[in-house]
Amino acid sequence: MPFFENRTGERLWFEDSGTGVPVLFVHGWCMSSSIWQYQFKGLQDLFRVIAPDLRGHGSSKAVYGRLDFESFSADLSDLLCFLDLSRIILVGWSMGAQIALQAYLEISERLAGLVLVSATPCFTSKTDFPYGLARNEAAGMRIKVGRDALRAVEGFHARMFAEGELEGRESADQIRTILASIVPPDTDSTLAALESLATADMRDLLPGITTPTLVVNGDSDKICLPQASNYLAENIRSAGQKVFVHSGHAPFLTRHEEFNTEILQFAERVCG
Repeated sequence: MPFFENRTGERLWFEDSGTGVPVLFVHGWCMSSSIWQYQFKGLQDLFRVIAPDLRGHGSSKAVYGRLDFESFSADLSDLLCFLDLSRIILVGWSMGAQIALQAYLEISERLAGLVLVSATPCFTSKTDFPYGLARNEAAGMRIKVGRDALRAVEGFHARMFAEGELEGRESADQIRTILASIVPPDTDSTLAALESLATADMRDLLPGITTPTLVVNGDSDKICLPQASNYLAENIRSAGQKVFVHSGHAPFLTRHEEFNTEILQFAERVCG
């Protein structure tokens, strides 16, 4: 397993396969790089596919620093420096998209394109941003994690998919196996990452994004609402949008072939 050392001396894990234009995938809350199996399989013959395990997640659990967006984004920047990457397609999913937004100013010169998947600039709703989860729902997530973190994460997995989205799909059992294979962070880390997610508001960062951007979302996402993706597409001046119909929070799993094609076409547009 390849590890890199960040600016504070912590060792973090990443997966790296293929050659060509680098496409770096950043996973979401309580996941790991293993969630990108369909992307490694489908894209590594065309691109250099890279995916880190965020601090506290997967094989990057031996950390002593905070699990907040400042630390997540610093780690991402350190990985790009360690690998000396340029002209990158950066793909962030859910919390991973917010990490990409947080890191943007520091890493923008290395980017050729930015893909925000099932994303929101503000996870919890506010008076002037009604497109997040209700405050009591976010608080309920904290209570569930505190009681039984594993069961809470399993409930989160169930909400990732639209009603009937997995029914009749040949890949349904494989998707369930992928999710079941991912060991979530310990309870303290899960709560810390959730607190960072629930309190972050990155709307002020959006006008500064000038890199070509693709916003990807399902029209039936119950975690990061479709209206939040629409908001991103409307407020990032360089953004286009792809909406997957009858899809929930993880179109890169349930619609992986179409999703991979979107990544390929976007890379062709921005990298030539």
